[in-house]
Amino acid sequence: MAHITWPRAITSAGHLSWLDVVVPNADAVIDLAAVTVSRAGTRLLAAVDWSVELDERWVVLGPNGAGKTTLLSLASARLFPTEGTVHVLGERIGQTAVHELRTRVGLTSAALADRIPAEETVHNVVVTAAWDVVGRFRETYEAMDDIRARVLLEQLGVAALADRVYGTLSEGERKRVQIARALMVDPELLLLDEPAAGLDLGAREDLVRRLAELAFDPDAPAMVLVTHHVEEIPPGFTHALLLREGGVVAQGLIGDVITSDTLSLAFGLPLAVELRQGRYTARAV
Repeated sequence: MAHITWPRAITSAGHLSWLDVVVPNADAVIDLAAVTVSRAGTRLLAAVDWSVELDERWVVLGPNGAGKTTLLSLASARLFPTEGTVHVLGERIGQTAVHELRTRVGLTSAALADRIPAEETVHNVVVTAAWDVVGRFRETYEAMDDIRARVLLEQLGVAALADRVYGTLSEGERKRVQIARALMVDPELLLLDEPAAGLDLGAREDLVRRLAELAFDPDAPAMVLVTHHVEEIPPGFTHALLLREGGVVAQGLIGDVITSDTLSLAFGLPLAVELRQGRYTARAV
């Protein structure tokens, strides 16, 4: 995000008055400038600057209440800032049709998952994303929609579940179906809010492996993954943002940000961080 001055008006004395203009980063899919979010007297985010470019894969970490979900709500055009400016895919939030913008963003979140009808088939859970609905009604789909849904279910390893009822799936299976749904619209930006939450060890490792494959795919959209745990960061992620109490602790290349010092500061206790074969671990010291 850049700031320039622009002539606003000529005063009575014949002088120009100047206006600061915020110019979004032309290469960014997400661009936040001095963003603050307050609700009911509580500040959820405070003066956050953050930019995500097209080929980047970001992980956002921090303790409970750090502002991670609030940040993702801004990036998915589901929340407006109290102060500052938010640009998503080149559109300024508050000055664009957010419903159209949301169709360009793939999202998985607990709130969205709770809206999926338990009695819907897995195939329908995925294909209905083409209409931005969560239950099949009277809308019609083209053959290519059905083909794409099947391909995505295959890619996530759940093609055999296409005719199963969504409510009968395990939590790990549901998470993979939700990601397939998020990819259904061929998004320009993919946002994943704690995709490994509630998974057992085997399901978590399977999901991390599949997300790593997606991260290494040069044709995949820009990605932002929110998590509490460094163990859930897939290989292939390039950048990291650490939050604490609504403020930025550190951001930048993942190797510079995910360190013992920065994580200790973000989580408020001494932590030792190790990186082995592309995977992070952390423990208290």
